[in-house]
Amino acid sequence: MTQRAILCPRCRRLIGSDEAVCSWCGTTRSAPWWQFMNWTRGALHGDWVVKALITVNILYFAYSLVLSAGAGGSGSFLSPGQTSLFLLGATGTYPIDHFGRYWTLISANYLHAGILHIIFNLMALKQIAPWTSSEYGASRMFTIYTLGGVFGYLVSYLAGVPFSIGASAAVCSLIGALLYYGKSRGGAYGSSVYREVSGWVVSLFVFGLIFPGINNWGHGGGIIGGIIFGAIMGYNERRRENYFDQALALLFALATVSVLGWAVASAFISR
Repeated sequence: MTQRAILCPRCRRLIGSDEAVCSWCGTTRSAPWWQFMNWTRGALHGDWVVKALITVNILYFAYSLVLSAGAGGSGSFLSPGQTSLFLLGATGTYPIDHFGRYWTLISANYLHAGILHIIFNLMALKQIAPWTSSEYGASRMFTIYTLGGVFGYLVSYLAGVPFSIGASAAVCSLIGALLYYGKSRGGAYGSSVYREVSGWVVSLFVFGLIFPGINNWGHGGGIIGGIIFGAIMGYNERRRENYFDQALALLFALATVSVLGWAVASAFISR
């Protein structure tokens, strides 16, 4: 009997009726379902990691508003004040050089200056993160997101930016990882990815030139970091995620939770 086209049990792309294995990730069409039931590829295929990132950003933004209101800060409606942002982990030369707050290289990726700031960043995250997760896997996507965000803000710090926040450095690292993927993979699909993601880079550049207050150093550093860590981590078509990738992602998840928890607790005590 002629076999029919199906969705790949691993990457969820189409396996043609004349194909024995997925042309995207190399998985056999008869691979047992239980091979993919781990924390990085559950029923949502990594979507829950993206949803967790969005949720944490929203909750942290909400707490910054509450903290600002409770402290009688300078923030306006749906915009936290500078004091609250500093207490919760804004980064830059001022927090790091004057107070030794190196951990802000992580926490700044979860802070936002206002409702439009967080909306734009999370809209970009919702588009880019699932795409990166599809090509790299959820574990490697989260690792690139975390390390790329830190790298972006490290570049920003070295460039002398005094005070900076936002998820855009981490989101730009995912863009950088996709740039590397498209260029490295090649072919019709790789070239298509590279062209589309290059459009994002051009838009970011133009946006940074037009609007004041944009941390272009953080954006550029994030993209470069994403390219570097994307190359180091590798993508699905070169090697599958393994337990090391999962353990590394878990380590960075624990580090992120610890940093944000410390910031929330210390900000609450200091208010």
